[in-house]
Amino acid sequence: MRAFWLTILVAVIYSTTCRTHSFGQKAQEIKRFQPKLVQQGVAVDQTYFYVVNNHSLTKHTKTDGKQVAAWEDTTGLLKHMNSGVIIGQKLYCTHSNYPNVPMASSIEIFDTATLRHIGTHSFGLFPGSVTWADFYKGYWWVAFANYSDKASAEGRDNRWTTLVKFSENWQQLEAWTFPDNVLQAFSPKSTSGGTWGTDGLIYCTGHDKPELYVLKLPERGSTLQYVKTILTISEGQAFAIDRSRKDKLVLYGITRKDNYVVVSIVE
Repeated sequence: MRAFWLTILVAVIYSTTCRTHSFGQKAQEIKRFQPKLVQQGVAVDQTYFYVVNNHSLTKHTKTDGKQVAAWEDTTGLLKHMNSGVIIGQKLYCTHSNYPNVPMASSIEIFDTATLRHIGTHSFGLFPGSVTWADFYKGYWWVAFANYSDKASAEGRDNRWTTLVKFSENWQQLEAWTFPDNVLQAFSPKSTSGGTWGTDGLIYCTGHDKPELYVLKLPERGSTLQYVKTILTISEGQAFAIDRSRKDKLVLYGITRKDNYVVVSIVE
């Protein structure tokens, strides 16, 4: 009888897991590089990848990982850059005052050729810390993180994590929450990286788990819809889709404990 109930319990757990997370794909490692410092994330264009640290950047060739440029904030004004995305010839890095409160955020803009700082956009005080941003179909899509641990602010937990749609001129248009099962996977942290895929789906990561969560805009309502989970080689944090690869879904991610940038392909 005990064995019978144990079998039933395992079946229930398995069924629940399948409903909340659909593991249909996984990433296979292609190669990896080991820059001197890898803290927050990576961005990528056709020829180079860019490592984003708290208040510094490095630029590397995609062929052998050789560092060709570097930038570091010497003003003390930048505290916690989180991620980066290449739009045209510019690198847009999200930045926040994490873990300070009240939460304040900005986007810092760099020239990809030289890594020279060329601009900034401040969100000021906002109900969340900006962790990732992307420009898609003429709009900015920006994720504002909230946390369920000591980094929580103003009584909010990670359920307050929000994806906000802005116009090209930064007028707020719409916003969505994240689905419960993805928030549970993030917990106690929040989303750390994200981008739009060429398939019209949203790909995002949490803080630690080697998982990529695929979401889509809902047909109705205010909560993003869960599609599937992709198992990854790299941990959470900010990642990039190599858009120069039209035939395959190629990811650039990081592992912070040993300073690796990991390149993988999703089969």
